[in-house]
Amino acid sequence: MRRLLVPAFLVLLGLGLTLAQAGGDKKEEKKSPAKKEAPKLPPNKGESKTMKLFDGKTLDGWVGHTDLWSVENGVIIGRNEKPLSVSTYLLTKENFTDFRVTFDFKLAKSEMHSGISFWGQYPPKGTKFKDSDRSEFTYQGHLVMFPSGWGMYDLYRRNGLPVDGGPGRKINKQHDWNQVEVLAQGNRVRVAGNGAAIVDWYDPQPDLIQAGPLGLQLHSNNVPQEVQFKNIEIETFPKEDRLLTVK
Repeated sequence: MRRLLVPAFLVLLGLGLTLAQAGGDKKEEKKSPAKKEAPKLPPNKGESKTMKLFDGKTLDGWVGHTDLWSVENGVIIGRNEKPLSVSTYLLTKENFTDFRVTFDFKLAKSEMHSGISFWGQYPPKGTKFKDSDRSEFTYQGHLVMFPSGWGMYDLYRRNGLPVDGGPGRKINKQHDWNQVEVLAQGNRVRVAGNGAAIVDWYDPQPDLIQAGPLGLQLHSNNVPQEVQFKNIEIETFPKEDRLLTVK
């Protein structure tokens, strides 16, 4: 009789432990808050017009450090020979909210990524820079990065963003011309590179979005580098709600 009682006791003990563990799992589940889905704001309304941001000859309509940015053979060149302690930008004088911008980009020297910034301001308020001479054209806002690590960043705020830019590795041309399209509407950002969709992201904090200039990035770096942009064209308040360069 005692032999029968011992196994039965062990079975009941095991069942009790299982139920207790299950109860504990449920408590843990309750402690973990559900991830909030980003709101999906509609595109802003305004006049839709298409224009060239670069005339192929001058930097009219742009501001930046003239010793770092120039025009050569129909191409905007960002170049540094001495180390840069902060990233600096060539910025449009005009501000934009909803837009589609297309351009060609080439990383001519170094392996550091470049990018295009928007929905922000310059310089970042309340930020102290080691290199005060270069901080005038440092940007706070959203940044689409390419070609070394396609993706997005939030400069001087959230920093890295949970955006998968991995598809960019398949189409990337590290030291050749890349065709880039950025479509920004409401709180949604879509990016295409060389005819392929790469990013589709809704900003979960739309209160951070504001009308701002577009900025071409020359990244902080300790080595000489050169970035090149050409064929820069923008459509304000785009008529078509899709990436036009995607094949």
